[in-house]
Amino acid sequence: MESESEAKVDGETASDSESRAESAPLPVSADDTPEVLNRALSNLSSRWKNWWVRGILTLAMIAFFFIIIYLGPMVLMIIVMCVQIKCFHEIITIGYNVYHSYDLPWFRTLSWYFLLCVNYFFYGETVTDYFFTLVQREEPLRILSKYHRFISFTLYLIGFCMFVLSLVKKHYRLQFYMFGWTHVTLLIVVTQSHLVIHNLFEGMIWFIVPISCVICNDIMAYMFGFFFGRTPLIKLSPKKTWEGFIGGFFATVVFGLLLSYVMSGYRCFVCPVEYNNDTNSFTVDCEPSDLFRLQEYNIPGVIQSVIGWKTVRMYPFQIHSIALSTFASLIGPFGGFFASGFKRAFKIKDFANTIPGHGGIMDRFDCQYLMATFVNVYIASFIRGPNPSKLIQQFLTLRPDQQLHIFNTLRSHLIDKGMLTSATEDE
Repeated sequence: MESESEAKVDGETASDSESRAESAPLPVSADDTPEVLNRALSNLSSRWKNWWVRGILTLAMIAFFFIIIYLGPMVLMIIVMCVQIKCFHEIITIGYNVYHSYDLPWFRTLSWYFLLCVNYFFYGETVTDYFFTLVQREEPLRILSKYHRFISFTLYLIGFCMFVLSLVKKHYRLQFYMFGWTHVTLLIVVTQSHLVIHNLFEGMIWFIVPISCVICNDIMAYMFGFFFGRTPLIKLSPKKTWEGFIGGFFATVVFGLLLSYVMSGYRCFVCPVEYNNDTNSFTVDCEPSDLFRLQEYNIPGVIQSVIGWKTVRMYPFQIHSIALSTFASLIGPFGGFFASGFKRAFKIKDFANTIPGHGGIMDRFDCQYLMATFVNVYIASFIRGPNPSKLIQQFLTLRPDQQLHIFNTLRSHLIDKGMLTSATEDE
């Protein structure tokens, strides 16, 4: 009995913190629609006004998406970084407001410090992996690369010790809640945005097609649901309907096939993004792999009798695009449902009011992060093979005796395979 009362004095109970969140009133979102749109659409009902507002701003976001694609991979990476920071800010702010964490010492400072540490770790790994020759050429970068993980761990330990030192008697439980909140946010936002960067380096097509499929599914599901929706899909999102879900699926698969066909014919989209040490810039020029070369496929007899074609010429990547668009349509929306459940749990309508009619940046990227993880796993499982250029780069950094050992081992292996003759060995 004494320990229970002591626990209540020393720190807040779980029910105390939960009751705070439960008692928090549902914020009434202000009308953040631009005044020019309000005047132009003033005669419409709220349903059609929302439709036009969402439609116009969606077209604006798509146009912005085309612009950053045109500006190249470096700009895309910067945009991904900015989106990540904004999503992190939105989620941390929710925790800060819902749990009334105004009096917690160092909470916001430590949250942003941990964001910095995690980004240093992930982007340091990326730089070492994709800019290997540049790193080896510059002495400071070589030292940072060699001890990168130790430095990253040290930075994290500093933050960990700062958190422990910040603990105060009356806020123990709440401080640990927010410590966990920060780390889960880092896992959801930073880790998955890092996978977006990795997908981009595999070729811009692996970045553009998945993102476009999610956007297409979001738009078409909304359109089908708006005009034909009758049957509710899930209680977490009452406005979602089976008609929108199914219509969005078929539309997204067709869209994915068409977009993949168009993009597979351009080297700037299909070639991996690599760093050119001579020009100190990114290059996307290569000889396209078989994945992006037209091939002829036989059509099953049942389908032949319907369409009258015996064969069809298509890119192998288009077959992979079916998997990508299927995931974007059937599994991707569950990222949105998860976000809806999260918002309902804390009695909020949107993560923020950044985009009129759409909510916050996280409201637009809840499905994208799940999609990015799938694409990264898909590439690693079914697409990516050993990278000869990276192997050679690592080989050249070894000591001469290690290089000679690998050379002799490789030569013996090639002779055993019959690719080199004994005469070559004698020479």
